[in-house]
Amino acid sequence: MKRLALIFSLFLTTPAFAGEITNKITDSVQLGVQGAAVQSTRIGASYSVSGSNIKVGSGNSDTFGGVNRTGTYDINTSGQAFSFSETKNASDTAVTSQSWSAGAIASPNLYGDSVTQLAGDKGTLAGSLSGTGVPTVTAGGPGSTATAQRTVELSVFK
Repeated sequence: MKRLALIFSLFLTTPAFAGEITNKITDSVQLGVQGAAVQSTRIGASYSVSGSNIKVGSGNSDTFGGVNRTGTYDINTSGQAFSFSETKNASDTAVTSQSWSAGAIASPNLYGDSVTQLAGDKGTLAGSLSGTGVPTVTAGGPGSTATAQRTVELSVFK
């Protein structure tokens, strides 16, 4: 009886089907050219003064310097060593409007802290897909990128 049950159990198993095997090939090409860009940040005004053996004022004027004014300084003790340092940075004037042409700023305002990026050049940039081969790309000019990729996926008994 055990032999008969073993023989019938072989008929109940399912065989592997070729329909459960999948093969997927994906090709892609990505091309890009960087655009022109300007990043500009206004800087504020600053003033600093430092020294030794220096006093504020000379004569009747006792005025510290500043962003928008001139100070008056004198040596405190004549004949003694002294040091003096004065630094002034003027602030940027705010721009409230810009002119533009053909979708771009015609003449961008550059503040004291600015970074500019030139537009890329397409040059000979190209890419192609092939039904029988790997995708190809052709290099372009400065500021361009090209990426080609082939992905092969094989699934068995998914």
